[in-house]
Amino acid sequence: MNRTLTMLAFGASLFAGLAAPALAAPEVSLARLECGTPQDPIPVNPRFSDTFAYGDLKLQFVYSCYLIKHGDDYMLWDTGHAMTMPKVAPKVSLVDLLAKIDVKPDQIKYVGISHYHADHTGQVSSFPKATLLIGAKEWEAISAPKPAEGVNYKPFESWIKGESKVEPQAQDKDVFGDGTVIMLRTPGHTPGHSSLLVKLPQMGAVILTGDAVHFRENLDSDGVPSFNYDRAQTVASLERIKKIAANLKATIIIQHDARDVEKLPAFPAFAK
Repeated sequence: MNRTLTMLAFGASLFAGLAAPALAAPEVSLARLECGTPQDPIPVNPRFSDTFAYGDLKLQFVYSCYLIKHGDDYMLWDTGHAMTMPKVAPKVSLVDLLAKIDVKPDQIKYVGISHYHADHTGQVSSFPKATLLIGAKEWEAISAPKPAEGVNYKPFESWIKGESKVEPQAQDKDVFGDGTVIMLRTPGHTPGHSSLLVKLPQMGAVILTGDAVHFRENLDSDGVPSFNYDRAQTVASLERIKKIAANLKATIIIQHDARDVEKLPAFPAFAK
């Protein structure tokens, strides 16, 4: 009799364990932030195609940053122009934009940086409590004793001094460990350039390109700007982005293309 009771108790315990609800996955959402004042349309053929692919095409460039909410954690992707930049400085700082949704700088857990150029790094110093996620070769360039021309190293002083935490990435990085937000290694524009894959529960996968690509025609033609670091790496990274997008049915958002702004809701709304 005691053995029967023991078996029944074990079965009840096992059934209760199976019936217990699984922990809910953290909710992921994504918002675009205006991180610079858009320029007037410019001719793109001279600088943005080393094969002169774009003829008389003129396009307006915008400056985009992104806020990812993962459960109770926040990640910034790129930090745009500094407030002191002439003509293209943002009208509202990242700190003030975040204040509109009651997010303080110290609540930003991660700042992900696509690459070291000034229009993607200008306001990073506003978030010294955040862990910096950046390509390993980008970090080598930023923290070098004599950074090369074009490397915007000054805003990273807190991380260079070791006062803030940095995690240089030599490969892809699963940011939160659950596959929802992944830094993608996409070198070519610069040596350690990264893009960001965000998997949203309703909209689906989104790829934020950094400067792996600058505008739609650039993507369609596998165009390589004449000032890129490495042509072969650029083409390979474009191929990777396109294949990931095809396999995941992802939306590609080109950060500088004004035509891609409306792919996400206007801030303070988030895509989900």
